[in-house]
Amino acid sequence: QVQLEESGGGLVQPGGSLRLSCVGSGFIFSIYGILWYRQAPGKERELVGGISPAGSSTDYADSVKGRFTISRDNAKRTVYLQMTSLKPEDTAAYYCRVRGRSEWGQGTQVTVSS
Repeated sequence: QVQLEESGGGLVQPGGSLRLSCVGSGFIFSIYGILWYRQAPGKERELVGGISPAGSSTDYADSVKGRFTISRDNAKRTVYLQMTSLKPEDTAAYYCRVRGRSEWGQGTQVTVSS
């Protein structure tokens, strides 16, 4: 079955950077788009951005555009979320999901605080 595992979260100061990883298994990784979401305490889960199956196309929420970059390495079955210029409002649990599927990983927590 589809399984996703996110990692790379942690505590970072405002203005800092982090790279999250999402490793997929149980499906043909290279033919699916992958989406990143986040959920802050007390808020609904929101879409951060996504990447096409071959990695040639990406899209981002306005709130992260210009600061976050999504990439993928299909040989490693991994999608990355590079986050720069982090702000306290980026604090959330981050999740990946296969486009068109309902399964979620366990998420990885990102906390931006001084």
